[in-house]
Amino acid sequence: MGIFKRLRDLTMASINDMLDKAEDPVKMLNQFLRDMEEDIAEAETAVAKQIAIEKKFKQQYEEVAEIVAKREEQALKALEAGNEDLARRALQDKKEQTANRDEFKKQYDIAKENADRLRNQLSEMKDEFSKMKNKKDLLVARAEAAKAQKQINQAMSGFGTDNAAKGFDRMSEKVLQLEAEAEASNELRSKGKSLDDEFNALGKNDGVDDELAALRAKLAAKKQAE
Repeated sequence: MGIFKRLRDLTMASINDMLDKAEDPVKMLNQFLRDMEEDIAEAETAVAKQIAIEKKFKQQYEEVAEIVAKREEQALKALEAGNEDLARRALQDKKEQTANRDEFKKQYDIAKENADRLRNQLSEMKDEFSKMKNKKDLLVARAEAAKAQKQINQAMSGFGTDNAAKGFDRMSEKVLQLEAEAEASNELRSKGKSLDDEFNALGKNDGVDDELAALRAKLAAKKQAE
């Protein structure tokens, strides 16, 4: 496929090499696509030049073809006018112009064939670029998922380790110690109550005794009524 195939093959080899060595595949994929865009831009310039050559030969061919037809008409008019010498000279120029026409036609055909081939190759490059862009999006998504998984794995590697478990055990022992100290403090406080405090406690009424007495009175009244 000429220069375009070589460029594409070189680019494909480059991406594989870059991805093998890349620390950040996403950055390298973006760089690769930028390189492809540059290749396509250069290819478009080359195609434009070839198309210009094709059009030039086509124009020259058409102009000379018109001259050939014109000389034949002029030779016919000269004969009709009885001027054989003028007709001869018209036919002689027609012969020379016919040779030029045939050469321009040959060059035009070659230029058109080259331009068509380059157009097709450029189209293939653009199709390949489009495929690579889609593939790049997929690879980027996979790379981001892999990075996220790696981060989670690193976080999980320090999560729930022996150190953390031992720390929880120490805190549990600390809480038990605090609870024991609180209970001991309550016991000491109870033992330290004065005699007056104990008598005051005996005199306290939480209201249950009063309710109980009322129920007894109600029950006695009910029995008397029977």
